[in-house]
Amino acid sequence: MPIETLGPVLIANRGEIARRIIRTVKQMGLRAIAVHSEADTGLPFVREADEAVLLGPADPAQSYLDAGKVLEAARATGAKSIHPGYGFLAENAAFARAVIDAGLVWIGPAPEAIARMGDKINARNLMEDAGVPVAAGTREPVTDLELAVKAAYEIGFPVMVKTAGGGGGIGMSVAHDEAGLVKAYEQASRAAARFAGAATGDGPVGPAILLERFIERARHVEVQILGLPDGRVVALGERDCSVQRRHQKVVEESPSPGITPELRASMLAAAVRAGETVGYLGAGTVECLVDTDRQDFVFLEMNTRLQVEHPVTELVTGLDLVALQLWVAAGESPDVRPATSGHAIEFRVYAEDPKRFFPGPGKITAWREPAGEGVRVDSGYAEGDMVTPFYDPLMAKLCVHAATRAEALDRARRAVEEFVVEGPKNNLPFCAELLDHPEFGSGDYDTGLVGRMRT
Repeated sequence: MPIETLGPVLIANRGEIARRIIRTVKQMGLRAIAVHSEADTGLPFVREADEAVLLGPADPAQSYLDAGKVLEAARATGAKSIHPGYGFLAENAAFARAVIDAGLVWIGPAPEAIARMGDKINARNLMEDAGVPVAAGTREPVTDLELAVKAAYEIGFPVMVKTAGGGGGIGMSVAHDEAGLVKAYEQASRAAARFAGAATGDGPVGPAILLERFIERARHVEVQILGLPDGRVVALGERDCSVQRRHQKVVEESPSPGITPELRASMLAAAVRAGETVGYLGAGTVECLVDTDRQDFVFLEMNTRLQVEHPVTELVTGLDLVALQLWVAAGESPDVRPATSGHAIEFRVYAEDPKRFFPGPGKITAWREPAGEGVRVDSGYAEGDMVTPFYDPLMAKLCVHAATRAEALDRARRAVEEFVVEGPKNNLPFCAELLDHPEFGSGDYDTGLVGRMRT
């Protein structure tokens, strides 16, 4: 179908990702419709949209997570398609199906693919059966502590304990012995109760837990894929996401400085195979853990949406991933030829305590973004805006690109120093600290880096 048939496009999200999607939608000559809560009325993404619809109170359950209100906003504004961004309803298969049933175009993968990959156990089994490497772990949901203990001894401590649904590292923890397993299982069970049914809309009742072998020195490396209407799945390079706090990403870079060309080729091929296995359509990410001692990798999970860190791939490939999502949703198979150039790094700028990483909302009294060659800032706020406690505290993504990693690090140091945020607490001091840390500077780091920095 012609790209014009997608418009107007309703963006079912907020903040920096809504603003970023709006930019591409308007560049493609389409109308952009924003939806927002009462707390977000004055934010840039609302002002920059061609039209904006108030969903309801600040509580996400009464605004951004209310599928009925989002669909009603689409009907009232004459929207022809919905882009979910990431988070909120982006990986809700029931919502994707409701969008399609309402006669709208869903800018994302098929609901069936979302459901199949939304359950980590199901996704892991699919990948194992398709020949994609996976860590030793449980193929069936672990639903009580006795089964968890038995499985842990069969796998061998330490083990990673995680919920079958959900994302963002919530509910994940490492158990080094049986006592630690009891605590980890209880934590994951509480999180699982919140996630039950989220992936498909009619999921299992009660906790569904996955146990896997824990890799002591691991890098978190993911592959960006794009599934095309003609059936091809293309890998667009990898991103290293190993700088994390509480299992949540803080800094990402591409290409990964910690893998060999041979390992990279194997990971990209496995990611393509993963996408082909589920008939994937659109932008998605295959996440892996790399054992730095053995120099091999295992499948972690698949994110059936655009990632927070997609700008680093855009910077090294020169592609606009949101534009590609729109073309694919229109049924087109663009001529995408994977090629990367230079090195890119993204720093997530959060309203949080830079030492303990607790959220620190507040009014922004000063906001000055860095600029210059090779510097990109995707922001959701401006001076005078309020960072509220109702949503993720991500304020902006500071991205740099240069010919080499060394040059990118130098550019990042200058950009971090020039970025001024006053009012709410923020993690720019942590970003500066990280850039001066010898492990990060050398590129020889793993997912335990931030923990070592804080001990």
